[in-house]
Amino acid sequence: MALHSLATPAFGKADLSNCEREEIHLAGSIQPHGALLVVSEPDHRVVQASANAAAFLNLKQVDGMALADLDGDLLVRILPHLDPTAQGMPIAVRCRIGSPGADYDGLLHRPPEGGLVIELERAGPSVDFTRHIAKALEKIRTASSIRALCEEAATLFQDRTGYDRVMVYRFDDEGHGEVFSERRKPELEAYLGNRYPATDIPQMARRLYERTRVRVLVDVNYEPVPLQPRLSPITGRDLDMSLCFLRSMSPIHLQYLKNMGVGATLVISLVVGGKLWGLVACHHYEPRFIHFELRAVCELLAEAIATRIAALESFAQSQSEIFVQRLEQRMIEAMSREGDWRGAIFDSSQSILQPLGASGSALIYEGQIISTGEVPGTQEIREIGLWLDTHRDRSVMATASLGLDLPQFAGITKVASGIAVTPISSNPGEYLIWFRPERIRTVTWGGDPLKPFVIGNSPTDLSPRRSFAQWHQQVEGTSDPWTPADIAAARLIGQSVADIVLQFRAVRTLIAQDQLEQFSRHVRVSEQPVIIADIDGKILLVNEAFKTLLPKDHTAFDRLDELAGAFQQSDRFLRDVADLIRHHRAWRGELLLRSESNREKPLMIRADPVQPSRDRVLGFVLIFSDITDRRAAEIARSRFQEGIVQSNRIRSVRLDSKTDLVYQNLLSSVIENAQLAALEITYGVETGRIAEMLESVRNSTLRTAEVLEHLIWHASRTSGSGKPNA
Repeated sequence: MALHSLATPAFGKADLSNCEREEIHLAGSIQPHGALLVVSEPDHRVVQASANAAAFLNLKQVDGMALADLDGDLLVRILPHLDPTAQGMPIAVRCRIGSPGADYDGLLHRPPEGGLVIELERAGPSVDFTRHIAKALEKIRTASSIRALCEEAATLFQDRTGYDRVMVYRFDDEGHGEVFSERRKPELEAYLGNRYPATDIPQMARRLYERTRVRVLVDVNYEPVPLQPRLSPITGRDLDMSLCFLRSMSPIHLQYLKNMGVGATLVISLVVGGKLWGLVACHHYEPRFIHFELRAVCELLAEAIATRIAALESFAQSQSEIFVQRLEQRMIEAMSREGDWRGAIFDSSQSILQPLGASGSALIYEGQIISTGEVPGTQEIREIGLWLDTHRDRSVMATASLGLDLPQFAGITKVASGIAVTPISSNPGEYLIWFRPERIRTVTWGGDPLKPFVIGNSPTDLSPRRSFAQWHQQVEGTSDPWTPADIAAARLIGQSVADIVLQFRAVRTLIAQDQLEQFSRHVRVSEQPVIIADIDGKILLVNEAFKTLLPKDHTAFDRLDELAGAFQQSDRFLRDVADLIRHHRAWRGELLLRSESNREKPLMIRADPVQPSRDRVLGFVLIFSDITDRRAAEIARSRFQEGIVQSNRIRSVRLDSKTDLVYQNLLSSVIENAQLAALEITYGVETGRIAEMLESVRNSTLRTAEVLEHLIWHASRTSGSGKPNA
């Protein structure tokens, strides 16, 4: 039984114990509303086809036939698009095939192991979609929150597609899905707020949703049409159907839909930051087919929605940065005014609690505990600190179920079910902690998640659950979950406090030089590179973190100005150090440090005079930060702008002047949405993630431009009578 559950089942051979690994991309069959041809190159001969191909295309024979010998103009229509290097999304063409002839829409793509796949469906009517797209893009761009955006998305997709029910699913960190917004016919039961377990969508299916952004099921009761022969003559293996829109769906998924009473579906992926953020799921309760043009419009709108989601999530993080800047300023002022920075954190409870939506917060520093709001007792906080000392593997640790994860803390569940922690130095026992209370809540599931399947007449006869009635689960021992924005805010605050702690200890080091070793060890073991110098620029302390930045053969240095040779811009370093020493002028700047193998490492330098009083300077502290990630983000921003320009220049098809004007107008809305998202990402996302997020928006914009170009080109060829233009 164990070996069976670990096997990789072939398509159609999976059960509920192993469907997670079912090879759904190797279906070997299609849905019957279209036909599929696999063509060898360069002779353009049909080597594999769906069993219905000849009848569907009004042809006597297709197997073994050259495309040039088929009745119609299929080969003529596809030849301009057969760039052998093209590996992108499927390309659409309008063609006429058969005797008597009929119009078909064809989608072309190359599977990874060679050959050309041509999928054909009956041509749809010509529709002027440009005005609808322009209005939809404006609504998407102006949505002020993710909730409002998803509600607008549900409305847009139902208005455009006519499905009985449209839902926007949002996945959480564990992969569970929630119906975040919904638009439905009045007589249908509401699914809004229902949750569905991660097991409802296997990982293999999730990966395909990331690759193929639009999937349509025309009739849940369809009879699959096999490919003939089953194995591809080109590879000798099953055809990789990952990008095939006609691909048969898993029997388990079909049974799942039948159990829900669904007759047809349209599913569009929402991919944010390169990950599957959610789905737009459209359900109809009888068979329903939508043509290529409308599916392309759906994909275009989904890309725009995903871009807007990235912008809105980044905006939330940017608000945290503003708070951190204000907090840092208050700590600096408090340190100058009172000789201590800790009061600035807790001078107003909401100032430290609001950014994370916490009910309480505590600071553990040098054996003392300061707190505000609703927090556990002092002893419990100390015990949390001791546990954290043995688990310092992340810059931020967060859980919404402390008592469930660690039973020794079950006694503080009511006030501290959730904690988020950031260290404020590299020393054990120094943390800033936020608390959230237990929130007993009822979670509504679409069916019992503990019973994902039912057993038939034999133990091996498993079927997806048949009941999707709302199943209510009371959840205890947990707080509201910490969001990525909460984690980012905690990280930013922790980094800022850590900088202030380092400065504060540097001040004490300079004030008490006779106890230098006692106090400076905190600075020496800091992970933040730092140098302390006296009032004349003589170096008193260089910690190990800074030494690791230098080449092994670096020249020894005793004074700040002797460090100049370590930097690419040595003249600038000398000038700024001179200003620091002579005029006590604080200095912020970026320099390139020469490191191993003649590579350069970008550093941010923060140099400040240490002033116990306004008219007295004891020395200087220089803190260095590696900004390699930030430089990567700048490169990503430049690459993003190049991508935006590229999306406006590259043409895979030629458009006439009138059609090109329509394309440019719609593309400008797409680009405006992307640039707004890029702006929010630049100022709202952690530096290390900017490059990844901008690359995702860039790719989404290029993909949207390509979909739009193909869609408009295709529409321009089918306007008027619905027949292909020359």
